Amino acid sequence: MPRHEFQPGKLVAGLFLAITGALYLGDALGGWEVPWFVAFPLVAGGLCLAGVTGTVTYAVRRRRRSRAVG
Repeated sequence: MPRHEFQPGKLVAGLFLAITGALYLGDALGGWEVPWFVAFPLVAGGLCLAGVTGTVTYAVRRRRRSRAVG
């Protein structure tokens, strides 16, 4: 399998989606009760945080690349 760059933005998005899924799985199994609207701030906040993380990662890698070349 070819190696690829680590992308922390995708990790953050996946973590927030997994947390949301786990909350609703617990609700479906009767462990606790989660209101239906909880998913919106979790998913939206996770995607916003993933976007910020991806942007910062891109900026850091671009800066490193420019220092290595120049």
